[in-house]
Amino acid sequence: MRTSSNPVFRNLDKEYATFGGPGTRTAQQGGPGYGQPGQPQYGQQPQQYGYGQQPSAAEPQRAMTIDDVVTKTAMTLGVLTVTAIISYVLVDRGRKVVETVNGLEVSYPLMAPLAFGGMIVGFILAMIGIFTRKTDRPALVLAYAAAEGLFLGAISFAFANLSFGGGQAPGNAIIIQAVVGTFGVFGGMLVVYKTGAIRVTPKFTRMLVGALFGVLALMVVNLIAGFFTAGGLGLRDGGPIAIIFSLVCIALAAMSFLVDFDEADKLIRAGAPAKAGWSVAFGLTVTLVWLYLEILRLLSYVQSK
Repeated sequence: MRTSSNPVFRNLDKEYATFGGPGTRTAQQGGPGYGQPGQPQYGQQPQQYGYGQQPSAAEPQRAMTIDDVVTKTAMTLGVLTVTAIISYVLVDRGRKVVETVNGLEVSYPLMAPLAFGGMIVGFILAMIGIFTRKTDRPALVLAYAAAEGLFLGAISFAFANLSFGGGQAPGNAIIIQAVVGTFGVFGGMLVVYKTGAIRVTPKFTRMLVGALFGVLALMVVNLIAGFFTAGGLGLRDGGPIAIIFSLVCIALAAMSFLVDFDEADKLIRAGAPAKAGWSVAFGLTVTLVWLYLEILRLLSYVQSK
């Protein structure tokens, strides 16, 4: 059986593997031969809902639809966007101007706490959701979105308004360009998936997973090398190698959307419960955040020259 490159969807494959099958419906939806909730259908074994518990007749399970995915993803991204704007404004309004011997210097004391705090909290919530298989809980997903929003708002301010490597700060236009680029790639890959231009096969998924692990290993090595050599391996110093590495990361993030779409499509066809839409929203948000950061970083390399 094919597994996803996204750990969120990989957990869903296991959790809802025996949830009905293609065309499964609830008693409310009706239709001949569909039986009552919790009963075997078409000779299948009793359905397993959630963590192995079958719903009672008083709590029928509604199957997930594409509307559930769209609605819950929109809610998740809405929370992320609002908190990102709040974080950006807080960093900007919290700036301090200090007079030194070299003139006036501007500092942003809230930038580091919001960026690192949001990143750490978001990472912890993501790990809790993945390893406890609770990514279908709206509270956890929305809390993750809020934490990531605080991180993205602060880090976006840094890329837009601070100068790295002696170059000129790109300005706030870089944020708009990164957002447009992110959703442009997302929409483009959705079209590619729907048209079948690239088929998501087990071989494709294995190759993608291998490439993702390779990129992660390079990031770790680059981080360690940075303690001994300025710039490490040069993967994040803004040079030609860094630009190529960012392009590779963007391509991998884009390919990851194909697997994400395929996993969401499989869950819908399998009749997974509506709450699984939160897990799909969570998985898509993780990929979108990674893609946005890579596009933002690439634009900063180009525009800071």
